[in-house]
Amino acid sequence: MSLKIPPDTRVSVDELARKLNVSQTPIREALSMLEANGLVSKRHFAGYATSQRMDRAQLDELFEFRLLIEPHAARKAAEAMADADMHQLASGETAPSHDAFADMDTEFHRLIAQGAGNHLIADSLARLHIHVHIFRSCFRSEITEEAVHEHDGIIAAIQARDSTKAEAAMRRHIERSYGRLRDFIKD
Repeated sequence: MSLKIPPDTRVSVDELARKLNVSQTPIREALSMLEANGLVSKRHFAGYATSQRMDRAQLDELFEFRLLIEPHAARKAAEAMADADMHQLASGETAPSHDAFADMDTEFHRLIAQGAGNHLIADSLARLHIHVHIFRSCFRSEITEEAVHEHDGIIAAIQARDSTKAEAAMRRHIERSYGRLRDFIKD
């Protein structure tokens, strides 16, 4: 998500079809998929618009949900993640640029959710992380080094197959991430 179309902006099906040199049908199908993920909304007699920027209450809800699900996913991943996935999890960790960090962070959390062995958890978290990425992109927060260090602790616990430590490390990471991001939104 690059935010080339700013939040709360009308999206023209005709214009997109012309720009992409395709019919309106695939554009409408794509917009329907984006609507299902909360990235655009269909407005009566006005077409589609990108979602509004997340407010404080929405951020609070997002992190409340993450705190309920992601520590459990880390616990399950420590118990069940395949060795190959564990290796992939560890190989992606560096202190990258902001843009590279967003991709790396999404992949990190995706691998843990997938490693938990529960498709519903993985699908739910994938949708959530789209919104986290958009929020982070709006504010360009400098959080990479601290988050990478937290990721290292989670990886170490998962590699040690210590489910209790993996759960606790993920909980700390989500709480700290929330603390870093919530200051960007006024109440």
